[in-house]
Amino acid sequence: MTSDGQPRESIQLQDRPSHSADDNSDIANETFSLPPVDEGRDAWLCLFGCFIIESLVWGFPASFGIFQEYYTSHDPFADHSSGIAAIGTTSLGIIYLSGPLMFGGLAYWPHLRKHATYAGLLCMTVSLIASSFANAVWQLLLTQGVLYAIGGSLLYSPTVTYVDEWFVRRKGLAYGVMWAGSGFAGASIPYLMSWVLDRWSFRTALRMWAIVLVLLVLPFLHFTRPRVPVNAASSAPRPRFSFSFLKSRLFIIYSLGNAVEGLGYFLPSIWLPTYARSIGSSNTIVTATLALLNASAVLGCIVLGLVIDRTHITTAILLSTIGALLSVFVFWGLASSTGMLLAFAITYGFFAGSFSTTWSGIIKEVMASKPETHPSLVFGFLAMGRGIGSICSGPMSDAVVRMTSSSARSKQGYSSDYNLLIIMTGVTAAVGGLSWGARRFTWV
Repeated sequence: MTSDGQPRESIQLQDRPSHSADDNSDIANETFSLPPVDEGRDAWLCLFGCFIIESLVWGFPASFGIFQEYYTSHDPFADHSSGIAAIGTTSLGIIYLSGPLMFGGLAYWPHLRKHATYAGLLCMTVSLIASSFANAVWQLLLTQGVLYAIGGSLLYSPTVTYVDEWFVRRKGLAYGVMWAGSGFAGASIPYLMSWVLDRWSFRTALRMWAIVLVLLVLPFLHFTRPRVPVNAASSAPRPRFSFSFLKSRLFIIYSLGNAVEGLGYFLPSIWLPTYARSIGSSNTIVTATLALLNASAVLGCIVLGLVIDRTHITTAILLSTIGALLSVFVFWGLASSTGMLLAFAITYGFFAGSFSTTWSGIIKEVMASKPETHPSLVFGFLAMGRGIGSICSGPMSDAVVRMTSSSARSKQGYSSDYNLLIIMTGVTAAVGGLSWGARRFTWV
């Protein structure tokens, strides 16, 4: 986007050098024939396709808690369970960490976006089938963790650039709807996987998901396309990337809060099913904790997207932070029943699950202070910061739980083996609101 709110691609087409009046006429016709932003059949179909891809790419690793509970209690992994928690967070983390490389590359070579989606789908399918043959934790980490993430990044990254092209005034809402996809899938996939795991095995579940992935993604790839034709975008001047925003105090504060929040955000999605099992919950409740956590994020992303379009971004960040903070320290920390645990899943999913929706507002703020900045780079580095938190949170949380484990300890809230985990989740959520405090002191 440019500072005057016009789509970047159409401006580039108008500014492209030409050699004759006829050439100028052709360029003008090409520019003004572009479909409208923020409305129309093509824009909404593209957004729906992006929603589906978001759901399938992110929903599976976001539901890893169900697999973790299974792996730690079934052969051939039960006796060597150390490191299992890192599988889900590694998968999520790599997708996030690849942000600067993927978004920068796709901005420079936009004609590769469609090829990337098909390559990503193939890589994800291969990873799931390969992981179904695993007999050791390191094999799961390599396939279900690393290889899946590489494919997911290739499939998912182009969709973010498509939404940026199709939506301008409603960008916050559009990204909120798209990112609600992971919550939507995260609410349904746990039940599906739990059902398959109970009746067959993880091998059947992974092979089945590979088939589902292909059958659902392929039809929607037709709708997920750029607003600017590929040949026009490819012939437009290459973007000049400026990294000066990385040194700005504004971006440093926003990205620091984002990275620390990401360090704790993934902990409940990893450990809630295991925690619920430890307090004697039934299979239904175990699955419901993760499903409700993800389902409430759907509504949270859409609501916060609307807030971002109408208020300053730090207000939206504060709303997410306060809600997440209270849900952790009250509902989870003081949980004395499964009812309070489910209340935590709902409130935490709504407020913390929508935090990444604030990225569209952060990008707008960064570009206002550094107009030469390409939005794809800002998005990529925000994703990378969250990815660092995701990758670290798996092994770190595993070590924290093992360190505090005691057979004599009570099983609930702050008195349980998960007491430090609860505190860490709450503290990192609080740091996520750093930018709001910085704005109060006029640091940003």
